[in-house]
Amino acid sequence: GADNYELGFTAGRYAARYLPPHATILEIWGMMASSPAQERHKGFQAALKDRTDLAFRPIEGDWRYDVVVKCLKDIDFSVKPKDVTCIIGPSGSGKSTLLRCMNLLETPSSGEIRYHGTNIMDKHVNVPEYRSKVGMVFQNFNLFNNMTVLKNCTVGQEKVLKKSKEEAHKNAMMYLEKVGMAPYINAKPKQLSGGQKQRVAIARALAMEPEILLFDEPTSALDPQMVGEVLEVMRTLAKDGLTMIIVTHEMAFARDVAKHVIFMGGGVIVEEGTSQQIFEDPQEEATKEFLSRFRKA
Repeated sequence: GADNYELGFTAGRYAARYLPPHATILEIWGMMASSPAQERHKGFQAALKDRTDLAFRPIEGDWRYDVVVKCLKDIDFSVKPKDVTCIIGPSGSGKSTLLRCMNLLETPSSGEIRYHGTNIMDKHVNVPEYRSKVGMVFQNFNLFNNMTVLKNCTVGQEKVLKKSKEEAHKNAMMYLEKVGMAPYINAKPKQLSGGQKQRVAIARALAMEPEILLFDEPTSALDPQMVGEVLEVMRTLAKDGLTMIIVTHEMAFARDVAKHVIFMGGGVIVEEGTSQQIFEDPQEEATKEFLSRFRKA
């Protein structure tokens, strides 16, 4: 309902297809996928039959992309408006796959994704419209290199939201000011540093006025000295009450900013809870081991 954005999937096998990077998505409540070995699905599917505690039935299946099988198994969680959810865990644990699935950049052949109670996997749902409710910020910026900073932030508003040029310009300038990039409106991406590019990417996403903003490791492609400027923008957005779902390796940031932390490993949610619970009193050995490296650092 209006109090929760919802995401969920029903049991079924995936035949994922790759879609071009796109900005947009939602919030989460319920999700699943398991081993590509069909024999191993059977017992799991049987176990799901009597589940009545979930608003969403989990997914079971596998994604195949470039011959690599990426699995998500028994994933189920919710995010409330204005919350910051950080998804942490070792590389290869399924964090980015989960985020891309929420945004339909990885598209399951069956299942349910519920946003404000509507299953957006229904064939009658307008997926681009659904995506317009959510922004996505990628690792590698995905700016249009042939456009200026300002044009990068107005083109989506004009083409997708059908705003006038004047309205799009005003809105873009507001968000470029917010991220400290207003002095660079006439620059092309090649003239910017990595940190500046990512701040423009954030402004572009904000200019679409999404309900939710997804971040897929937004600082991983940056030089260490540029990480801080991007994280500072994200901290400001969190204080402003923007709902965000963030895949990150920045543990100090996750600890300080997130209201809800999810630790993933091997395609499953190993543990989840408040920032304080996960960082100060983790219950699972895998979580303890992972965070011990952060504490030592």
